[in-house]
Amino acid sequence: MTEATNDEDLSALAKGGKQNVLGFLLRLLARIPFLFIAGRLYGLDATGRFASALVVVELTALICAMGEKRGLAQRLSDGEKYHPANLVYDGMLLALLFSGIAAAFFWLVPAPLFPSGEYTELDRLIVLAIPGYALTEIVLAAQAYKYDIATTVRARAIVEPWTISIAAGTFYFVPVLSKSGLSMAYLVSIYAGLATGLWAFFRSYGKPLGWRPSPNYMGKIVLRALPLATADAIEWGTRRVDVFILGLFAAPSAVGVYYMAQQVASLPQKLKTSFEPILGPVITKNLKTKNYAAIAKQVCQVGFWIIAAQAGIGLALGVPGEAIMGLFGPDAVGGTGALALLLLAEVVAATAVVSEAVLVYVARVRNLWISIATIALQAVLTIILIKVVMAYGYGEPFKAAAAAMALMIALGVASLVKALLLTKILGHGINNWRWALVYAAAPATLVGYLVTYLPEWAELALGVPAILATYGYVIWKRGFGPEDRVLFSRKKAKSGDETLPDQQA
Repeated sequence: MTEATNDEDLSALAKGGKQNVLGFLLRLLARIPFLFIAGRLYGLDATGRFASALVVVELTALICAMGEKRGLAQRLSDGEKYHPANLVYDGMLLALLFSGIAAAFFWLVPAPLFPSGEYTELDRLIVLAIPGYALTEIVLAAQAYKYDIATTVRARAIVEPWTISIAAGTFYFVPVLSKSGLSMAYLVSIYAGLATGLWAFFRSYGKPLGWRPSPNYMGKIVLRALPLATADAIEWGTRRVDVFILGLFAAPSAVGVYYMAQQVASLPQKLKTSFEPILGPVITKNLKTKNYAAIAKQVCQVGFWIIAAQAGIGLALGVPGEAIMGLFGPDAVGGTGALALLLLAEVVAATAVVSEAVLVYVARVRNLWISIATIALQAVLTIILIKVVMAYGYGEPFKAAAAAMALMIALGVASLVKALLLTKILGHGINNWRWALVYAAAPATLVGYLVTYLPEWAELALGVPAILATYGYVIWKRGFGPEDRVLFSRKKAKSGDETLPDQQA
């Protein structure tokens, strides 16, 4: 593969990343109103119950998507003799079948969704989000294969978060919906996001041609997808098992506080998951030509971009953490410690995520076992640390911090192990760390410490931008080389799309 092709791949990755950085900012603007509404209007108990149901719904939906979030790119790359729309519709049909069965089960057996036993009949309708969520994953993956990341930004960063914020605020003032407003708002947002994805999908892929679902082929998809689906579920589960376990040992209000801290911390997490859709097609293309050096270079490059961005955002959100958590209510301030640890966990997890983007194609089973070991380690550490906190008589906020610390440790171990495995497979080193991160973090932390002496409104309005500006200036001067600055270049990448021949699947 030529150097020019490598540059095109890097430009494609940078283009996708830039679109999703915009998506991050839009998501930030929309997420804060929802958390404010949930905390101030519905209260921490209701938010905690909603968070517990959300864990089961989204995990189930991700499993029902059958790993197509990443596996679809490989199926489309390998299935050049088939019409692409047919391949996508095969995955959508499977997801619809499995998610329909799952939704029916949880409608009849709602206890896993609501462990506290408190819910309304309208709350049970949240199970309808399972097929909507699963189908959205697939159509957005299909668009990403065509390097269309803008649709993901529109669906995930604009339509879904703004819909749930507006709907939650509206439903609170509707008597028949007020007690179930969070669940109903979430359900509406999922299908609004699906509609956005389907609009772009139908325009890109059109109708299937001569499509005849084959049970044998469907069975092969399921068998092939099991490692991917399990890995996706486990990777997602590492961000949710803490909520589930915390719900067993802590009051719903503590779960609500932790959920809010987690939602703030998940904002920088979206930066790394934002690169996954565009990273998949680029990696699968280089795997076909066995260009392992290019893959290693791309993983290191994207990994540094992610860590650099997450570190800056983590400092901007973490140092004035009390002021940020205070937005959601006075009782939410106790989640500041959990917020700081969750933000740090996202930074240490970046290497695992970019390494896994390759491992799911070259070492599925080994990656799966590492992921299983990671979530098992997290679960054990969460229980141990919460019990230690309880033994010493500390309150609910410390239980939340214990769960966050367990997540941070588990993700750090996963990053180390997955990077070492990928290094061995590719024959090229995987290292996303640069000392420039320390040089940039030090003055930004000092600025953050100083702004904590300002009034709370000034701490947020002036302090957060000041921290980001300080960090950004230093990392640009000391950490970014010519290749790093491609992320901010206006040069457009070639899409690489080619219309595939119309043939039956």
